[in-house]
Amino acid sequence: MSKIRSPKKVDVVVVGGGNAALCAAISARENGADVLVLEAAPKPFRGGNSRHTRNFRCMHAEPLGTLRECYGEEEFFDDLLNVTGGKTDRELAALAIRTSEECYDWMFAHGVRFQPALSGTLSLSRTNAFFLGGGKALLNAYYRTAAAIGVRFIYESPVLHLELDGGRVAFVDAEIDGEFERFAPRAVVAASGGFQSDLEWLAEAWGPAARNFLIRGTPYNRGVVLRDLLDQGVESVGDPTQCHAVAIDGRSPKFDGGIVTRLDCVPFSIAVNKLGRRFYDEGEDIWPKRYAIWGRLVAAQPDQVANAIIDAKSIDLFMPSAYPPVQAETIGELARKLGLSPDSLAATVAEFNSSCRPGAFHSSEPDGLSTEGLPLAKSNWARPISRPPFYGYELRPGVTFTYLGLRVDRNARTQANDGPVENLWAAGEIMAGSILGKGYLAGFGMTIGTVFGRIAGREAAEHAR
Repeated sequence: MSKIRSPKKVDVVVVGGGNAALCAAISARENGADVLVLEAAPKPFRGGNSRHTRNFRCMHAEPLGTLRECYGEEEFFDDLLNVTGGKTDRELAALAIRTSEECYDWMFAHGVRFQPALSGTLSLSRTNAFFLGGGKALLNAYYRTAAAIGVRFIYESPVLHLELDGGRVAFVDAEIDGEFERFAPRAVVAASGGFQSDLEWLAEAWGPAARNFLIRGTPYNRGVVLRDLLDQGVESVGDPTQCHAVAIDGRSPKFDGGIVTRLDCVPFSIAVNKLGRRFYDEGEDIWPKRYAIWGRLVAAQPDQVANAIIDAKSIDLFMPSAYPPVQAETIGELARKLGLSPDSLAATVAEFNSSCRPGAFHSSEPDGLSTEGLPLAKSNWARPISRPPFYGYELRPGVTFTYLGLRVDRNARTQANDGPVENLWAAGEIMAGSILGKGYLAGFGMTIGTVFGRIAGREAAEHAR
């Protein structure tokens, strides 16, 4: 590679190419700034984890577009506190929640279209707005909009270094076409995601077990910008061991499997580890509020693997899986196909079945149909696993994004030990740990990215002017 060339001046550099980055780029451009987006991925894979999304969580006081009824601030906030255990910056969380209501119309005005909740996700039809065509369509709409108003993009341009000097970013260094390019921006928005695709960094936080994790998100989020800024004294937020990690099909690819690898069968199953034993309450709450705890739960099991066991009564109650389930006519046969002890699994199923009681079953909401007498209860949807054929799915932890990130204020400005960084803002996953201390609420990552992307872009443009 050649030496770094003379720096190119630009008003605002946006680092990253996903939802938060594009919201920032559009907002900055609409506020009068010259904007350059540096996206590490090739064009066909642009967009980071946003490619794999399908909805965002939205407050609304009355029916809004495809959203039915209402979803108020207090309920939204309670849902967030429930999944995070209170580990959230309440000021930033309230800002994200309140601002989400205006985001629906802003997104529509910038090319995003919505559709009713998908079959199998009806519990979200009041709280989450689904993108017509999914996350890829949302990204394509934003890229079209941004290009039409003059935002410039460079793909395959990983940013290697942001040089801080005197409390501000002086230079941004990127690798473009095998050459180092240096930019001298007036303002920078960091929207380059977490570090989940750097398996060594994951292992530093989690230990050797992390090498068994599957990364369902983009392989381009390796935390290079995050580590570079932290090493220069930009303040961090969040726990490196906390992340959005869900239970995904064990047959999924190592990287970039996306949302289709997720398994939604857990509430209607019993989940057992490789010893054939249950280890958590599968019916704790409705899936959108609890699905993101299962990645961490499986990660704590031997060899970081578990299996979900269901029967013919439940096979059509959840979103279809990308891979067909393992199927057998008996529990013993299913155990052998899954590599489990037939005796252990049969004993676990028999104990569970004997603890189930009659009652009304409702698949889309907590129904109170719980077990009785088990040391580890199943709180809802507890029906005997008794009707053949029987089905099994191998579960492994699938990491979407990590929560260690950059601390920001309500204007999305980053902080250093001696005060705010003068011209550096952050949006999306790289700062989401401010609000998501642990756990996850379905669609809330896109809410955070949209809200703080728009704020960061506006503030960066104002500073550049």
